[in-house]
Amino acid sequence: MRLACVLVLSVCLDLCAGMLPAQEFAVGVARVKITPEKPIRMSGYASRNKPSVGVLQDLWAKCLAIRDAEGHRIVILTTDLIGYNNEFSTELFTRAKEKYGLNREEILLTCSHTHSGPVVGKNLRVMYQFSPEEAETIREYTTQLLDKLVMVIGQALENLQPAQLSVGHGKVGFAVNRREKRGDTVVLGVNPEGPVDHDVPVIKVTAPDGALRAVLFGYACHCTTIGGNTGEDFYKIHGDYAGVAQAKIEEAHPGVTAMFTILCGGDQNPNPRGEIAYVRQHGEALAGEVERVLAGPMKAVRGPLQSVVDVAELELRPHTREQFEQELEKALAAKDVYRERRARRMLELYDAGTPIRTVAVPIQAVRFDQTLTLVAIGGEVCVEYALRLKKEFPQEDLVVIGYANDVMCYIPSKNVLLGGGYEPEYSMIYYGMPGPFAENVEETLIAALHRLLGRLGLQPATHQARAE
Repeated sequence: MRLACVLVLSVCLDLCAGMLPAQEFAVGVARVKITPEKPIRMSGYASRNKPSVGVLQDLWAKCLAIRDAEGHRIVILTTDLIGYNNEFSTELFTRAKEKYGLNREEILLTCSHTHSGPVVGKNLRVMYQFSPEEAETIREYTTQLLDKLVMVIGQALENLQPAQLSVGHGKVGFAVNRREKRGDTVVLGVNPEGPVDHDVPVIKVTAPDGALRAVLFGYACHCTTIGGNTGEDFYKIHGDYAGVAQAKIEEAHPGVTAMFTILCGGDQNPNPRGEIAYVRQHGEALAGEVERVLAGPMKAVRGPLQSVVDVAELELRPHTREQFEQELEKALAAKDVYRERRARRMLELYDAGTPIRTVAVPIQAVRFDQTLTLVAIGGEVCVEYALRLKKEFPQEDLVVIGYANDVMCYIPSKNVLLGGGYEPEYSMIYYGMPGPFAENVEETLIAALHRLLGRLGLQPATHQARAE
């Protein structure tokens, strides 16, 4: 039965593609509400110690299915969630292949990284200690979420209609580098001199008559405007500034689907933050800039489209079993539950003969002829990766997405790694990683991304200069 459904769907899609004029696309749009239906433990802050106590804003999963005139496809999923672990993503990709015939490279899974959403699967599990009832609620939600994502992919594929794509860019300035140096240490604060990326890429989907159907946009900034000093709002479900921006755009364009993905915002925070009023302020600023871009001239996006995936194996700093034996003793003495959980987990892996030495980071690239390329990197990617890629490929319209397909830990640049602090060091405890990356982390990842983009015909400007 599954095979028959895939064949019927494939025939329908082929007929649809055959009716498309050259350089046009068929695009399907779908959405599903993913707000937890009952109180659930929330992700993002270790200081939370109880389930959610209400909903300030619904959460959504939205899907954009794109097929070019030659039959190449990409399905882009955006979600108002903190992220996923590899186990969840792999199951989604497997089910999408079985049900819709989608290959791995034909799916791009993204998130907003809101810190006011539910725990999903085993993501950031060292951060929490759940009761059996809380763990069961998370398991139920994760199972239902997986079903909904598979369903919304199918709905978008069934809704393919002729469409045009165009791209433009704007800027908003509320993101700030959060790596503030105080004395000899780096803390989470405000560093106005640190690197930022205020670019707001906007992809517009219109019907043949010009009617707006969907908007996909992004920004490189943590969804952490709602912080630990917002009282009971700290325990309420909300999409943060990204949720507000999507809602404002959809309010202004009834029937249109607005989709947000976080970019490389691993070391970026909203500024100011900590109050609900700032959530509205930043969300409305972002929505207003998207509207400005939509109203102005935008570049047509052409086919054909190509998509490729790979995995970058990043080395961790060397470690030993004795190191974690000592860490466990110190953690128990200091009553540091997070280091204790991490140490116990690392000792279990050593005893099983499988200590973690490298981290597998999924990387993906989607190129639309020579008009637009999406680069997607797993993990909490720091901003210097996007800035470097855009500098190295100035001839290409690059949108560099972070937190894509799997969020296993922070991905620090070399500067961030050597500077120490939360992103390269302390966060690895919560993610259940043995310690910081090796110093070659940036060059290893950049080299892998260069190879990936090379498969799509892209070469860095320095390579082009040598060839000429």
